[in-house]
Amino acid sequence: MLDKEVGLSEVEPGIVQLTMQDRANKNTFSKELIIGLIDAFKTIASYDHCKVVILTGYDNYFASGGTQEGLLAIYKNETTFSEVNFYSLALDCNVPVISAMQGHGIGGGFVMGLFADFVILSRESVYTTNFMRYGFTPGMGATYILEKKLGIVLAEEMLMTADNYRGADLEKRGIPFPVCPRADVMEKAMDLARKLAEKPKASLSILKRHLTRSIQSQLPGFIEQELAMHERTFHEPEVKDRILSLFGKK
Repeated sequence: MLDKEVGLSEVEPGIVQLTMQDRANKNTFSKELIIGLIDAFKTIASYDHCKVVILTGYDNYFASGGTQEGLLAIYKNETTFSEVNFYSLALDCNVPVISAMQGHGIGGGFVMGLFADFVILSRESVYTTNFMRYGFTPGMGATYILEKKLGIVLAEEMLMTADNYRGADLEKRGIPFPVCPRADVMEKAMDLARKLAEKPKASLSILKRHLTRSIQSQLPGFIEQELAMHERTFHEPEVKDRILSLFGKK
């Protein structure tokens, strides 16, 4: 365990579980959770024996996106979503990462999960890229990774409408990820992790770098474009009103 917001443990030889558990903030991107995630992945990088990481949340929450305070800070031009890059920690990790999204993945929380090498969703949980609900265009690489992982039709729909989708809804839409009952998500993740942990770490790392090379090379350009769109959309008075009135509502 690193601290109360992020738990880190080796659940089986070669398999490390990283648990986001900021219960006070329902796994929104509080400063404590962000620092905990960055520190956890630094620690994982120092583990010579770690071959695979399972990234998960607690109870009904995987990750819930930006805090109201954080969104207002971007509105006031005090910061940007890229100032601290934690959204692509799973992508940058030197070993495969499995996002075991047993709970809701909201906004940037869902996006962060999609940067993992493998994704498992829960039928009962809600997944949404709700940026436009607040009136600002998507960030955190959402305009790239959703199309890359889900396909252009579903990605455009999710990004434009900002609707909520149960895992069962996405399963019917033919997403390329396993979708199972919430109670079975971790078991599914462990089965996959065990298969990966059978392989040599060096080979896993080299293959991951090869398979993610296009994402690594293309993502910075999309981040730059998303920041440019934020300059045009995030600072409108209507956005502040929406953040204040709609935050936390379904």
